[in-house]
Amino acid sequence: MADAGRKAVVAGFDLSESSRRAVRWAAHEASSRRRPLLLVHVLPWPFEERTSIKVPGADDLREPLQQALRRELEVLAADCREIDPGLEVRNEMPFGDPAVLLGECAAEAELLVLGGPQIEQQLGVLGSTSAELLSRRSGAPVAVIRGSRDRPDSAPVVVGVDGSPASGLAIGFAYDFASRHGCELVAVHAWSDLSLDPFGRVQQWELPWSEVRGDAEQVLAESLAGWGERYPDVDVRRVVTPEKPAQALFREAQEASLLVVGSHGRGRIRRALLGSVSHAAVNRAPCPVAVLRAG
Repeated sequence: MADAGRKAVVAGFDLSESSRRAVRWAAHEASSRRRPLLLVHVLPWPFEERTSIKVPGADDLREPLQQALRRELEVLAADCREIDPGLEVRNEMPFGDPAVLLGECAAEAELLVLGGPQIEQQLGVLGSTSAELLSRRSGAPVAVIRGSRDRPDSAPVVVGVDGSPASGLAIGFAYDFASRHGCELVAVHAWSDLSLDPFGRVQQWELPWSEVRGDAEQVLAESLAGWGERYPDVDVRRVVTPEKPAQALFREAQEASLLVVGSHGRGRIRRALLGSVSHAAVNRAPCPVAVLRAG
């Protein structure tokens, strides 16, 4: 059972099936971490609480809607307690902007868990709330539960490694997750940003391939240094490749339980703030994705 007052695993719920899977995944993860679980459904209505505009008949609609949503949250909470009878589960249904309120929850959370895109089968593009939450430079790690998984399992955990501070946070998260769930850890270092086939370009330029690969292996080794001693139970497979990072990560993550990436994007627009690799991961990865941000 989670100790009172400890940081919670927060799961955002928006009535979609993907968010239901996310809630179940979050319940398993909260149980594994021995943390409380907080279910949050944000109502962006009624408008008069945020403006001076009065909506005729709003009071007549508000209470039935709130009651129906409370029942829905209670059913979800009961399902989560079946996963672990000792799990502390709470739910909240505040009014306001979903991105703002979930962001406030994430500031004090152990982990924020969101459902994958509702239109992922067609476009795979995150909704505005998820994208806004992921673009923030601080707060708890964010897990986006893509695909059909509704619980962590013992399939491999894949982590992207590039030597950055955000990558260091991702490595720590991945080791902890792999240790708790009995997973192999696959550490991937890929560096190519070339527009053409990287292998062909390497051959064409006649680069000292052994030297380039040696430098890449050194970056990976330095990034992983010390973690094996902290988590001796975790088996690690190292992958060094001149492929594009997203391409290499997606290949290794085909059967993975989780893909973990660091976000250290640059620029002023949302996609740039998230970073190209993490942006690709949360929109196109074949498995759940965790994003760590160096704030």
